[in-house]
Amino acid sequence: MGFNVLSAEISHETNTFNIRPTDLQAFRDRYLLDGPAAIGAKGDKNTELAGLLDVGRAYDWTMTHAISAAAGPGGRVTRMAFDALLAPVLEAAAQDGWDGVFLILHGAMVTEDHDDGEGEILRRLRAVIGPELPIAVTLDPHANVTSAMCALSQILVSFTTYPHVDIRATGRRAAELLHRNMTGEIQPRTYRAHRPMLEEANGGRTDIGPMIDRHAMARAFEARRGVYAISINGAFPCADIAEIGPTVLVTGEGETARLTAMANELADDIWARRHEAFNTYLAPSQAAAIARAWRPDSGPLVIADYADNPGSGAYGDAPALLAALLEADVGNACFGPLIDAQAAAELQDAPIGGQVTLQIGGKTMPAFGGGPLDVTGTLMWCGEGRVVGDGPILGGQERSFGPTAVLRVAGIDVLIVSIAHQMLDLQQFRAFGIEPTAKSVVVLKSMQHFRAAFAPIAGRIIVCDTGALCTTRYDLLPYKNVPRPIFPLDQGVAV
Repeated sequence: MGFNVLSAEISHETNTFNIRPTDLQAFRDRYLLDGPAAIGAKGDKNTELAGLLDVGRAYDWTMTHAISAAAGPGGRVTRMAFDALLAPVLEAAAQDGWDGVFLILHGAMVTEDHDDGEGEILRRLRAVIGPELPIAVTLDPHANVTSAMCALSQILVSFTTYPHVDIRATGRRAAELLHRNMTGEIQPRTYRAHRPMLEEANGGRTDIGPMIDRHAMARAFEARRGVYAISINGAFPCADIAEIGPTVLVTGEGETARLTAMANELADDIWARRHEAFNTYLAPSQAAAIARAWRPDSGPLVIADYADNPGSGAYGDAPALLAALLEADVGNACFGPLIDAQAAAELQDAPIGGQVTLQIGGKTMPAFGGGPLDVTGTLMWCGEGRVVGDGPILGGQERSFGPTAVLRVAGIDVLIVSIAHQMLDLQQFRAFGIEPTAKSVVVLKSMQHFRAAFAPIAGRIIVCDTGALCTTRYDLLPYKNVPRPIFPLDQGVAV
C-alpha cells in the first residue's frame, strides 16, 4: 500500500511596486482549478504537478490534490484571495492519515499582510499538521527564499534552468526525495546561504555565463554522501521586502558545517561575480536604430523589452519602444504583447481591414515607460485571445490574452491584449495571424524566457530597457524595506 500524500499549488511572483493588487480574479485569469480539474489540465504537461504524478504512480501513492492556482505576476496578493486559496488546502490537511505534503510554490509571493507569502502558507499548514510531517516544496529560481521557508519544510527544490524548461523534472526530483523521506531512508533539512544583493548579476540565466559552472558544481556536490538537492536562486529584485536576494539551498543531512560550506562556496561565487552582467541594455532609440538597419538574411532581429516584462510584474503597456520604432520608420515588424484592455475592447467592434485611430498603452503609470501613444492603423485580427503553446516552456498548455486585437501601424503588427502574459512561445504571435519568421524585426516583452522559443529563429537578439517597472536602473524604484547596504543600490557593501 502506497503513502497518502496531500498536494497543492499556489503560485505568485509579486512585484511590490505594481499598484494593481492581485485578487482572486487575477488567479482565475491564469488558472484556478480544483484538484481533478488541475490533474486533467496539467497532469501530462511540463508542470511540477505532472512530475509529482509521475512519481506518485510509480510508488502507488494515494494522492489528494487540493488546488492549483496561479496568477500572472503583479501587485500584492489581497487578503481575501490568499485566504480563499489556502482554505481548501487547510481543510484537506485537517484530515487524518497523511504521510507527506507536496507544495508547488513560487517563492516570491508577497501578500497584503505578509511579506513572506510562502512562509505564511507553511506556518498555517504546520499549525494543522504539526512540526514533523515531511513537506517537499518546489520553487522557481527567482524565489526570495526566507529563513522561515527553510525552517518549516524539509525539502526545497528549485528549477535548474532559466528559461525554465525542467519544470516537470523538478517535480520528479522533489517527489522522489519526499518518498525517501516518508520511507525513513533520509531525514533531510534545508540549509540556506544568502548574500546582500537584489539579484544575481544576470537574473539567474543558465544558457550562458557563470550559472553553468555553478550548476555543474552543484551537481557534483549532490554526488556526495548526505547531499540530496542543491538549489541556486537568482532572486526577484522587484520586491521591497527584508529577505530579498540570491540564495543557495542545500537539502541534505549530516554535519551542518559541511553542508553550509557547500552553500557558502556557491553563494560566495555569486557575490564575487556580481559585476559580470552579460546583457547590454539599450535605450529605445538605440534599439530602433539597429532595427532600421537590420537585414533579415539570417533571421529576424529580436528585441526584448526587458523592463516591461509582464512576467515580472511590469504593466506590459509601456509604448516607449514602439514609439521609437515608429519614429525610425521600422517596417515589416511585430510587437507584442501590449497590454491595454481598454484599447483591445474598443477594437473588438471595428471591422477587419478598417482604419482605426486611438490611443494605446501608457495608461497605468506613464512615468514608467511613457504615456499613451496616438496611432492610426489597420485592424488585422480581433477576438478572444486563446493560445495553446507548442514551445519548450508552454508546450501543450493553454493561455488566454482575453479580448485581443492586431493593429498594423505603419508596417508594425501590434498585438494588443487584455490579460498580462509575457511572450515565451511562437504561438503567442501565430495564433493571431502573425508569423514571426516572416518579419524582419520581432519585438516582445520578456526578460529571458523568450529565448527558449525565439532564439532558434533569431538572426540576432538585443535587449532594451525602456524605463518601465522592471528596469535594471534600480535607483528609479522607491525601495524602503530592503536591508541597507545592499548591492547594487549601495556599492560599498561588504560580506
